[in-house]
Parts: sequence; structure tokens; C-alpha cells
Amino acid sequence: MGIYINPGNENLKMALNSEIFVDKSLILKKFCSLMNTNQRFVCVSRPRRFGKTTVRNLMAAYFSKGCDSRELFKDLEIAKETCFEENLNKFNVITIDLGGMFSSSENKNNILKKLKIKLQEDFREDFPDIKIFDDDSIADMIQSVYRKTKIQFIIIIDEYDVLIRERVNETLLKEYLEFLNSLFKNNELSPAIAFAYLTGILPIIRDKVQSKLNVVRESTMLNPLGFEEFFGFTKEEVKALCNRYEMSYAECENWYDGYKIGSIEIYNPNSVVNAMIEREYRNYWTISGSYEAVSDYIKLDFDGIRSVVADMISGKSVPVNVVNFRNSLNEIKNKDNVLTYLIHLGYLNYDKYSGLCRIPNKEIRQEWESAVGDSENFSKIAAMLRDSDRLLKWTIEGDAERVAAALDNAHLNVADPLDYNDESSLKTAIILAYYTARSKYTIVKELPSGRGFADIGFIPLDKKDPAMVVELKYNQDADTAIKQIKEKRYPAGFENYLDNLLLVGVNYDKTTKVHECVIEKYK
Repeated sequence: MGIYINPGNENLKMALNSEIFVDKSLILKKFCSLMNTNQRFVCVSRPRRFGKTTVRNLMAAYFSKGCDSRELFKDLEIAKETCFEENLNKFNVITIDLGGMFSSSENKNNILKKLKIKLQEDFREDFPDIKIFDDDSIADMIQSVYRKTKIQFIIIIDEYDVLIRERVNETLLKEYLEFLNSLFKNNELSPAIAFAYLTGILPIIRDKVQSKLNVVRESTMLNPLGFEEFFGFTKEEVKALCNRYEMSYAECENWYDGYKIGSIEIYNPNSVVNAMIEREYRNYWTISGSYEAVSDYIKLDFDGIRSVVADMISGKSVPVNVVNFRNSLNEIKNKDNVLTYLIHLGYLNYDKYSGLCRIPNKEIRQEWESAVGDSENFSKIAAMLRDSDRLLKWTIEGDAERVAAALDNAHLNVADPLDYNDESSLKTAIILAYYTARSKYTIVKELPSGRGFADIGFIPLDKKDPAMVVELKYNQDADTAIKQIKEKRYPAGFENYLDNLLLVGVNYDKTTKVHECVIEKYK
């Protein structure tokens, strides 16, 4: 048993011994159904800490001839399936952690040469009766072993995309793509490989070489191909953990839900596990990611991306064209490329049915706040977010003059000049201006109430805080907005808060670009 060939099951043992282990072993059933078919090469791209390596460890322990894993799997779901015995520990498995190898290599340009040398050492140790020549490629070695033993290989490459993400030189990248091509588009080698599993953050790079890699099926954040439940935690799995640890499911949902992948809501597993073990809901994303990934690209301000970011931070979904991104960081040329890249990183969620993307949850929203706060291009928006505590205080105190001035500033800083007079732009500005109120209120746009829809409703989490109903008018006056609140009986939607309800009327003059505000206590 070498380092790369026919690994043991120690990694799975550690996972099973951990305080929390969520059984994803049924993915092995799906993989078994693809073995020795034209669909047997699979690349799964997901954000960091979404369970890709856990699946790698399940595969290595299940397929590898280098261990006996029957006892480990006896209580897992896969053990109940008819395919379990058929494939248990019967294959030669090659596992390559390309990310770990890259980070530990002093000379990054020699990583493929280093990989070949390491694999040659393992092949010679595991198959001493088979002649391995110094100039043999990895494909040559696999073919030599298969020809002699007739035992097929399972190939696992973790972080296959590290060379793409690290933007290595074009010569090395070309050599690497040719190496992948030699494994997966090689008719002579084809019978030797029963299945291959590649993982990464980015899908396979789309360039003139990609056509050679079209034999690899891709499961991505955009199109999961039926693998969505195996990467990340499902709602049912999270509810079970919350019950076990006596933690609020609603709060967990607020913090970590929001990734709708295919037809399933998926939670960030790393964050959920940490929250359960530490018994505290907070931001665990920064442990495995960094907001620099967001900040670096929004600084470019492609196609007015600043106003798009403001819309998303305010809670809106925005349209994105995900088709033209070439999965290469050197090819990011417009707003849609930036947003698509951030979807793959997990900073945004994409709904393929609507073509819209949004910030998925509270944890990621905090990362966006940090990114905006550190960007000079967003300094005015960041200042507005910091000042939102004062705006809420002035509103509760009934200081309409200061509230109107703050909304002037918010609208100016958020809106794109072309959309400045648009009603949606004003609502975005107001919601951003009251941003920190999210910690005390549920903020609802177009709240059904009375005889219509209130423009914005603020429903307090603590009944000690006043509820607020906000109505917007254009080129009229704030008193008219208050009058509409009363005439359409919007307070009826706040029946549990009638003794502590504020009516807020806002008028925006499209000519002077000035806001007027009136604040009343409901009687």
C-alpha cells in the first residue's frame, strides 16, 4: 500500500469517530451504477467544505484493495444495497490530492514531474512483478498493471482545479490539461479505468482544449446532475442535528441555508457542524474562505456592478448570464463573469429556473459586508451601513428631518445614475439605509396588509421595539403617504403591534432629488 495507490481506510475511520457524521454513503450506489459506462468520469465542483473530500474518503475506503472496510460500512446505508458486496475493496485505487501537493511544492512548475515520480515509486512497491520504466507516463503504468492483472482502476483527483485557480503559467496549464486528456480520452487506456472522480471549486476550464475533455460529466453549482443531496446537508439532516443538540432550527436556517442546488435546499455542512459542536450560531465561513475573493472582483466595477452588489446586500435577486464564463480566472471580463465565479465559490446562490442570483444567508452576507467595507469603490455604501444604527434610532425617536437627510444620502450613494428615479432603486436605498435593523426586525417588501400592500414592513423580533410600516410616494408629499397607510388600513397587518406601531411616510421629488419624511405613532 503506497501513498497514492490503494490507500487504507484511516480517513473514513476518523470521520466515523467524529462527534458528527452524516451518512452520505449512498452516493457510492450512484457511482457504482456509472462504472464501466460512457458516464463513468465525473467532476464535482462545489465551494470549499461542502463535502467533496468526505466523498473521496468514502470512495477510497470502499473501492480500495489496500484495506478491508466491511466492518466500517456495516452500519451505513450503502451496506443495505445489492451493489455493496459486488464492489467492496475490489479495485486498484489511485488518490491524488493535487491541492495538498501544490501547496507543499517548493517549485510549483515541477508539480507534474513530482507527481509522476511519486506514482512510479508506489507502482513499483505495490506491483513488484511488473516492470515500470523511468520514462513511463502515468497512463502507461496503469495500462501495464491492468494488462497483467485485469483488475481495473478507480481514479480520484481532489482539487483538480488548483492549477487553474492559482493561475500557473500557460505552459504548465497546457501540460496539465494534456495529462487529464491522456487519462480520460485515451481509447487504449479506457478499459483499465472503471470510474474516475474529480473534485474542485471551478468546473472544467472552457478553452480550445476542453473538447478533448468532454467525456467528463460535470456536477456544478449551476447543474448538479442529481448529486445535490450528497454535497452539503439537506433540510432533513439539519433538522435532525438541531433536535439532537437542542438548537433552534429557524436560526440555523437563517444563518446557513439558502443554497438551492437543483431542486434541493442545501446547507453549508462545515458551518452547521461547527455551530452544533460549539453550540453557537456565528460566521464560520472565514475559517475556510476569505472575503478577498469577493472584494478583488467587485473592485473592478464591471458594468456598474456596484449597484448590483447594493441590490443583493439589500436582499434582492439579480439576473446573471452564466453561459459565457469560461471557468478561468484569466477570462473574467464582465459583470456576469464575476457573478458566475462567485456562485461557484459559494458567495452567491443561483436559481437556474429564474436565472437570478442572490446572497444565500446571514453568514455569507457578513462576508459581503466585510468585502464592501474594505473596498474603496464601495466606501460610501460601507459608511451608510455603519450609520444605519443612527437612522433606526432617529426613526424611532420621530426625527423626520434627520431621517429624510439620511435617505437623501443613501439614495445618492446606492443608485446607478441611469436608475436614480426608479422606484426599485429607492426601495433598495431605504432597505440598505436600515441595514442593521435586520438584527432586530424582519423586513418585508410589498407586505400584504389591510386593503393592499405596504411598501416596506418592519416586524420586530422583540415586542419591546416598535413595528414600522413605510409607504413611498413620488412627486407628491409625505402626508399623502401617511394618508394612504390609514385609508388602505395597512396597520391591520400589524395587529399584534398596534400599541407600538410607527407610520413612516416618505416622498421623493424626482426633480429636486430630495426626500421628505413624516413619522407618526399609530393611534
